[in-house]
Amino acid sequence: MINKNKKYVGAVIATLAVAGLVAAPQASAKKAKAAAPVAVSKTEVLEAQLRAMQDEISALRAQVNAAAPSATVAAAVAADTQKVQELDAWMNTVKSKHAETHAKGKDDNLIFFRGGFARNDAKRHDILTGQIIPGVVDQGKTNQDGYYFGAGFDFGLTDNVWGLVDKTDVMAELMFDYRNFGERNLAAQPLPSLVNTAAANTLTPVRGTVAVSQFTLGASPKIKFMKGSDFRPWIIPMGLTVNVISPPSNGVTVLNPGMQFGTGAEYAIWKAIKIGADVRYNLTGRAVDGVNTNGLTAGGYLGIGF
Repeated sequence: MINKNKKYVGAVIATLAVAGLVAAPQASAKKAKAAAPVAVSKTEVLEAQLRAMQDEISALRAQVNAAAPSATVAAAVAADTQKVQELDAWMNTVKSKHAETHAKGKDDNLIFFRGGFARNDAKRHDILTGQIIPGVVDQGKTNQDGYYFGAGFDFGLTDNVWGLVDKTDVMAELMFDYRNFGERNLAAQPLPSLVNTAAANTLTPVRGTVAVSQFTLGASPKIKFMKGSDFRPWIIPMGLTVNVISPPSNGVTVLNPGMQFGTGAEYAIWKAIKIGADVRYNLTGRAVDGVNTNGLTAGGYLGIGF
């Protein structure tokens, strides 16, 4: 009985096993069929998203490619415009500086006419016999004081001392003046001078008068301050002079070189018209055959700028 039951149980188990084996592929197939549409839909969504992204990228590339030439041109135009503006600003600066320099510096060169008081350090006493017997027969002494007149011109070399000092001109001055220290009446003197005797080739006293004078030619550097101002002081640190005396010394010498120092100031009264005053000292360092040509001048001048 028991054995029969075991047989029945075994048959049932075998039957169920076969049924399970048959049913399992069918269930798997049903599940695969059910999952297939879901996978397809997800793939399509991903593909759609990818296509959309590709379309956006293509659109962006097209925009970039379309905008790139105009941006490049715009950048180049902007750079050129900036360069042109910088060039215009530089040109305007140069023009303004040139105009300012021309307006304020065009009249720095100057031609001037001067005159005033002259004084020698010593009187000439060689006109007649004082040189021979000084202190005994000095009737030939001349005046120590006199007057002068002359002219000259300034020529600009640099307006900033070659880059060292702003608003300071260095000028080259060429100047001459005539100085007169009076006349001596030779007829009133008891003895003739050696010069007049030699000139007349006689021991007879020369009659008449003689003007005692001095001609000075000078070349000097002149430093003018306060460029651009109507009022401009100046100095002559040292210049060279050549002095011609008349009448000649007893040694028949007429030339004596020397040095010149001076200071002064000028003021522009109207446009290129300027007035000024100066003091100059002429130092020769030695007497020429007993004639001392050291002395000073003090006076005024009238100048015209050019």
